[in-house]
Amino acid sequence: MTLTFYVFLWSRPGMERALIVYEDAVLALVGEYDGKVLQRARTDGADGRPLEVQLFEWASQAAMDGFMSDPRRTALAADRDRAIARTEIVPVQLV
Repeated sequence: MTLTFYVFLWSRPGMERALIVYEDAVLALVGEYDGKVLQRARTDGADGRPLEVQLFEWASQAAMDGFMSDPRRTALAADRDRAIARTEIVPVQLV
């Protein structure tokens, strides 16, 4: 069963560029885990809006879990924590 998720990312103040650099690095791994980044978009991050919105498709929960636990991704946890204030993952069905 294919899983589809939106991911909303809010940057810490002044860390917008760091969020983008971190996401560029980790999103490069998605394809290794039967996942696809269907869309990636940015806002101005003002007025409480997330800086980045991503739409993912995963072949399975196990595929997503594999990506989330990839040691190359987890090795960047300090970069993520420094740049990203908040993340929301929302499962969706495309219509």
